[in-house]
Amino acid sequence: MKFARAVWKILVAIKDGLVLILLLFFFGLLSLALSMKPQAGRVQDGALALTIDGPVVEERSRIEPTALLLGGAVRHQFVERDLVRAIEGAANDGRIHALTLDLEAFGGGSQVSLARIGAAIDKVRHAGKPVLVRAMLYGDGTYLLAAHASEVWVDPLGGVMLRGPGGTILFYHDLLDRLKIKAHVFKVGTYKSAVEPYVRSNLSPEAKTAETEVYTAIWHDWLDNVKRARPKADLALVTGDPVKWLHASGDDAAKAAQSAGLVDKIGDKPMFEKRVAELVGADKTDGYKMTRLGAYLADIGNPTPGKAIAVVTVAGDIVDGKAGPGAAGGDRIAALIDKASDSGNYSALVVRVNSPGGSVTGAERIRAAIARFKAKGLPIAVSMGSLAASGGYWVSTPADRIFAQPDTITGSIGIFAIIPSFEDALAKIGVGTDSIRTTPLSGQPDPVGGLTPEMSAVLQSEIDMGYRRFVGLVATSRHQTPEAIDKIAQGRVWDGATALQNGLVDEMGGLDQAVAWAAKRAGANAWHPVFLADSPSGFSGFVQDVLSGDNSDSGDTSDSSAMAGDLAGRVASAQFALAGQFSADLDRLLGGQGAQAYCLECAGLMNPADAPQSNSAGIAGAGRAIGRAPWLLWLLRAGH
Repeated sequence: MKFARAVWKILVAIKDGLVLILLLFFFGLLSLALSMKPQAGRVQDGALALTIDGPVVEERSRIEPTALLLGGAVRHQFVERDLVRAIEGAANDGRIHALTLDLEAFGGGSQVSLARIGAAIDKVRHAGKPVLVRAMLYGDGTYLLAAHASEVWVDPLGGVMLRGPGGTILFYHDLLDRLKIKAHVFKVGTYKSAVEPYVRSNLSPEAKTAETEVYTAIWHDWLDNVKRARPKADLALVTGDPVKWLHASGDDAAKAAQSAGLVDKIGDKPMFEKRVAELVGADKTDGYKMTRLGAYLADIGNPTPGKAIAVVTVAGDIVDGKAGPGAAGGDRIAALIDKASDSGNYSALVVRVNSPGGSVTGAERIRAAIARFKAKGLPIAVSMGSLAASGGYWVSTPADRIFAQPDTITGSIGIFAIIPSFEDALAKIGVGTDSIRTTPLSGQPDPVGGLTPEMSAVLQSEIDMGYRRFVGLVATSRHQTPEAIDKIAQGRVWDGATALQNGLVDEMGGLDQAVAWAAKRAGANAWHPVFLADSPSGFSGFVQDVLSGDNSDSGDTSDSSAMAGDLAGRVASAQFALAGQFSADLDRLLGGQGAQAYCLECAGLMNPADAPQSNSAGIAGAGRAIGRAPWLLWLLRAGH
């Protein structure tokens, strides 16, 4: 009886603790909502002030309340098209006399997105309005925006570090050999390097050549963009001999940036605000007269003339199921497309792709839904963002016309699968195995007893067939023979400009051009895009509204650990990107993900160099992957 009472007390204590945690969580959210700065009632004469204290994305990730309850960090996210709409609106708005960008806690973005925003900034300058930008430190992405400003300010303790695309890839072949773990790889494609970390100790010559060519093309596009915006900037010195450049200014990074023409003014935030106040008028609360992004977007609205053109976004890794936004869940996106198709409200469909691929079955769900939309006689256009490779190209194959940017990464037409087995590792620690089979495939694939030759042959046959289907889809889409497509496939990646030359895309252009083409193909003289998305509801919707706001300047919901304070801290924090890579690689090996159409080469461009991720994200991800196989920790210890 005493034991039962003790158990009951424990259960009651657990219940009370959970109730207390939920109450604290609720009131914390309520306090946050009440403390947020309210939207301005009107746009006041002055500056449009954009504090971009988070990443620029295609669509906001869904925020799960449970993640917050468990201590997950959330950063503001800024949708590219919202920023462009606001900036372009400011160009011809008589109430807006200047544009300011605070990039102190900028979270990065794809090169394609940032170039698009830069073009919008140019429209403000061409309208004769000053554009002022400030930051502590400028990296590749931050400076791609800043270069378009009329005045670039840097903090006296800050500077500019331009690194270019590229970085380190982890390879696990020798570790797997040491642990006696077999990575059974099934692939098609000479250049399909996503499997190389498990079967090699470095990149193959073919993969290295292909990746170097693509990264060089992307870097040259970056340089061309910045040179056009800042023709007097000495980029050759800054990127060619950074040590000489810094030494010439006494190792003062801020002065070095000014001497090279990268920045115009050196000053802290109060000095910056004083300068803007001279242009647009002072304000006791904010330093200068301003209107923030949320208030301005609400004021200018979103006109809806003419016919509606559906736009569906495929962003992030393609996975099975209903995941996302933040990931491209095949079932979720297919359902959005089918719902739009069944409604009869849309005259055309534009698919915005910004994905390195992923699950073959997830990609096929999306492709099939696009094909069903097309079967109704409606035009289909694909707009490729920064990444539209592997599975990202798979979903593009039903398009009537494919648009890409010069610095888009596409292609990577190939398929692979990885299955680990541990028979040798178990034997090493004294665990034996034996099998009883009624057929060659009994118990297969067997992670503890190994794969039979027949199972290996079946799996390779499946991958071969998947590759032939992939090539066939591309050949039909591009009106070429499978043999011709195979020559430019084989898992090789291409930059957008080269993809135009080899016929994988039809035209250089962004999302606006793709929507305009689809509308004209549908016979529309006037049109407006409608972005298909699930609306968060209930408590999740409340959390989304509170934490995804872009009107707050406080950054209270940001993950402050993601942005180190000075140059040395920023560089040091980049080491945690390797933890994220390790997490993803381990998950790919152990996650049982099936056939994959994924572009490993794209990884170097997915996390902007000037926006390192929080260390907690990479470490937590690695922990989740290892947690799927606790034996790995034991083997790592036993391997010493």
